[in-house]
Amino acid sequence: MTQTFPGASPRRGVLSIDEGTTGTRAGIVLDSGATHEVYYRSIKVSHPDDLSVEQDPMEIWSATLEVARRAVGRAREDGIEITSVALSTQRATAMLWDRVTGRPLLPAVVWQDRRNAHELTAYEAEWDAVLLARQGRPVGARSPFLWAAHQITAHPEVAEAHRAGRLLFGTVDTWLIWRLTGGAVHATTPTNAASTGGYLLERHAWDEAWIAHLGFPLDLLPQLRSDDAGFGTTDPAALGIAVPLAASMGDQHAALIALGGLAAGQGMCVYGTGAFVDAATGTTPALPRPDITGVLAHPGRRQGDVSHYSLEAYASTVGSALRWLCDDLGLFASPKELGEEAGRVPRRPGRTPCLVPAFAGIRTPVWHPEATASLTGLTLATTRADLARAALDGIAHSVCDLIDGVSDTMGTPFTRLRVGGGVSGSDPLMQIQADLTGLPLERVADSATASLRGTAYLAGVAQGLWSSLEEVVEAQERGRVFEPSIPEAERTESRGAWRDVLIAHLNDPALLPLRDTPEPHTPH
Repeated sequence: MTQTFPGASPRRGVLSIDEGTTGTRAGIVLDSGATHEVYYRSIKVSHPDDLSVEQDPMEIWSATLEVARRAVGRAREDGIEITSVALSTQRATAMLWDRVTGRPLLPAVVWQDRRNAHELTAYEAEWDAVLLARQGRPVGARSPFLWAAHQITAHPEVAEAHRAGRLLFGTVDTWLIWRLTGGAVHATTPTNAASTGGYLLERHAWDEAWIAHLGFPLDLLPQLRSDDAGFGTTDPAALGIAVPLAASMGDQHAALIALGGLAAGQGMCVYGTGAFVDAATGTTPALPRPDITGVLAHPGRRQGDVSHYSLEAYASTVGSALRWLCDDLGLFASPKELGEEAGRVPRRPGRTPCLVPAFAGIRTPVWHPEATASLTGLTLATTRADLARAALDGIAHSVCDLIDGVSDTMGTPFTRLRVGGGVSGSDPLMQIQADLTGLPLERVADSATASLRGTAYLAGVAQGLWSSLEEVVEAQERGRVFEPSIPEAERTESRGAWRDVLIAHLNDPALLPLRDTPEPHTPH
C-alpha cells in the first residue's frame, strides 16, 4: 500500500537508498525526478592484511536504517507521499548470516578483497574463455562464492548453520532486502549477481556449473529476480512504513540510468576514487574482445522480462591519485588548487613530466593489476604547475583508455557521454578529457545522487509514477558541456605519445614484476 501522512500535499516520491562502499545515502526522489533532502552516513572499511578488505554487515544495516528513517521523517514533515522504496548497492561485497538470529556470522568480504586472487589464477586457462562467452567476464581476482565455500570449511559455526538450514548467503542488496522485508525475501538481481562472477548473461540464471566447481553449495544461492520485479513490502518495524520495495540495482547500473545511458551507444563516466566508464549496448550483449582487457559485459538493467546490456571498464586510481598528491605529499592544498596550477601549463603533446597513475595496477588497455605508478621526465626546470598538469593528463589519458576500450568493444563510437562524480567538478580536467576523447562531455547537474536517482526511476516506472525511463531522465536539468578544443592531429599525437609512455612503463622491471608483456591495445 502507499504510505501517506496527515496533511499530505500532491507531491509523491520514492524513498531511495544508495549503500556504497564507504557510506550510505537515502533521500526522497520526487515525482519531478529531482531529489529532496538527502542524508548520508559513512561506514568503515577495514584491511586486516594486505589482501583482505572487510566490513561489518551490522554497521551497513544500522547506517541504512539511520539515513532511511531520517528521510522518511523529513517526508512526513513536508507532506510527501512515499509510493515505494528503491535500493542501489555496492556490488560483489558478500556475507553469511543466520536466518534465525538475523546475525552475521563473519565480517563481509568487500569487492576490493584479493585474498583468493592467487587461487583463482589456477582456473584461468581452463575457464576464462568459457566464462567470457557466457558471463561476459573472465575468472577475475575475486569470487564471493569461493570465499564462502572456504568459510564453511574453516568455521564450524558456519558449517553447523548450513547443516541446520539456517545459513544465508548474499551480496549487500540481498542482505538489505532481507532486513528491510523482515526476513521475508532472500533475493538478488542481475545487476548485482553479475558482479559476483556467477550470472549467465543471456539466460537470466545462475552459472551453477562454475559456482559448484568453486565448492559453493547451490542451495545457498539467492533467488534471481529482475531489477524492477518487486521484493515484497517493507517491514514497518524497520522504516515505520509498509510500501513496496519496488527495485534493486547495483550502484553503477543505477547511475547509468540516471545519466541517460538507456539506448545503445549512450554512456557515462563517473570520476570518484576510481573511474567507471559504462555504455548501454542494447538488448543483445556485446561480449568482451580478447585483445581488449578489463572491459566487461553486464546486464545494464533487467526491466520486466527484458535484459538491457552494458559494457564497463574501470580504473582504480583517479580521485585517490589527487588525494595522494594533495593530502599525502602535501604538494597542493586541495584538488581545486591542483587544477588551477595545471591550468597555467600550455598543452604540448609529448611534453614532460608524465604521471602514469597506476597506483593499484592497470586493467585497460592491458591487464597488469600488479603494475605500479610512475612519474617520469623530471628536470630541474619542472614546476609544481608541471606536476599538476602531469597528474590531470595522466588521469585523462587513463580514462581515455577506458573510453576507447568500451567503444572498440561495442564496435561503434559513443553517441553521448555524460560525466559525473566528485572529481568531474574539475573544469581543467574535464576540458583536457574532452580534448583527448574528441567528444563533447556533458557534466550532469546532480551527479552525486546518480545511483540514488537511477534506481528510484526504475522503481517509479514500475509503480506508474512515470510512463518510461526516458520521460523522467530527459526531464532533468542539463549540465555544462565541454567541447573538444584541439585539432585532430594534436589529439592523435598526444594519444600516441601516451601509448609510448605506457609501453615503456609496462616494460620497466622496476615498476612491474618480470613477465612477458604484450603491447597495449591501440585505440582507434
